[in-house]
Amino acid sequence: MNVYDFDKTIIPYDSTQAFFRFLFRKHPKLIIHLPNMGFAALKYGLKRISKTELKDVMYHVITKIERLEDEVTEFWKSRQSDIHEWYLNQKKEDDVIISASPSFLLQPICDELKVTLIASEVDLKTGLNLRENCYGAEKPIRFSEHFNLDDIDAFYSDSYSDTPMAVHAKEAFLVNNTTITPWDFRKKYRSYEH
Repeated sequence: MNVYDFDKTIIPYDSTQAFFRFLFRKHPKLIIHLPNMGFAALKYGLKRISKTELKDVMYHVITKIERLEDEVTEFWKSRQSDIHEWYLNQKKEDDVIISASPSFLLQPICDELKVTLIASEVDLKTGLNLRENCYGAEKPIRFSEHFNLDDIDAFYSDSYSDTPMAVHAKEAFLVNNTTITPWDFRKKYRSYEH
């Protein structure tokens, strides 16, 4: 099977950031949450909180949206065409997308693509992550709950933070928009660990 990161890999931007911009444009009253989000981002930058804790603050905004599912549907109506053509041309039914973005945002587009999704799990009532953010070293842990890591034929990502997934693939590729290059992940993994 082939496994793909989602943001900046098969779509050219971070879908969570794009979705939040969409929400803030559509619901200007959400701006009152920006100071908390900014303060959390500062604390994360200073390594005072984890990425999961940062996302907990961010996702609190979704608790203020009455029909979140409708907002997600509307968002993807205008964004589905942003999926890279190179991905659509090689897509297979057993593809797995593994992402730090939340499942409530990515599940509808993955259903449309008819591929399997593993993503961050968020409680829609509280905005809190139900487990560790599906990022970096957490990805192979989450993947192995559903599949055998030895079954990954190829792994695609835009980021060295996905090295913990890449090392399990028979081959891996770094994606930069529409440029796809072989990833010498074993060499990079040694430097990633230090």
